[in-house]
Amino acid sequence: MTTSNAPQILLRKHTRREFRERMNSGELQAVIIPVAAIEQHLEHLAMEHDWRSVTHVANAVAERLRPHVVVAEGLMAGISEHHMNHPGTLSLTPATFMAVVHDLVDSMYRAGFKNILVLNGHGGNVAPMQAVWDQFIRRYQVNLQFMPYWDVYTAQDAEELMDSGQRLPQDLPGHAQEFETSFALAAFPENVRTKMWTDQPDQKPAMATAEKGAAFIERTVDRVSAYVQDMIDGRNVVEIPSFHP
Repeated sequence: MTTSNAPQILLRKHTRREFRERMNSGELQAVIIPVAAIEQHLEHLAMEHDWRSVTHVANAVAERLRPHVVVAEGLMAGISEHHMNHPGTLSLTPATFMAVVHDLVDSMYRAGFKNILVLNGHGGNVAPMQAVWDQFIRRYQVNLQFMPYWDVYTAQDAEELMDSGQRLPQDLPGHAQEFETSFALAAFPENVRTKMWTDQPDQKPAMATAEKGAAFIERTVDRVSAYVQDMIDGRNVVEIPSFHP
């Protein structure tokens, strides 16, 4: 456990005995598996942005819901073929990505979790996962959910916090625009190369501020935490597809 004796939020930090005892006691009620991408984010954001942002949210939610939620090791690389013209991007084929997500879910199911949230941080992962998700649920028969973290935003959020014209649902999170740049400025400013803003045609990122990012992050953590708590409490339960007779 942590030195403060507070229950650990990261699965990887447990010994097998610590994890076993927490599961057997019923303390651990849900697991979050973050998935994202490592890909180009224009000239000014580090390529880890999607992964860094979704893990930031996942860890904050687990902290909020401690001791009942743990964050498992997720998947850094995602489906990013549409960015491969920019060297350095990592991309998995949809089949590979879905196979690995399946195996991570399988591991957490076999660990005993009945509430599993795959929290997504990359837009390119959404359509492939939505296409097969009912098959995952059918196989595991538990409260297994897939959600991009930005699904918790509303049009009012964009109206209140955005200046570049990005709107919901079609424009958020966007790609290295005002929203993502604001998120980075608030959570991990070392990943933002502000001098690079003037070296690219798109100037919308220059409208980003750490204050906007902090406001978005606060709303994100509040709402994803409520989402997971509702999963635990039985108010947010996925419908399990029936088998054919």
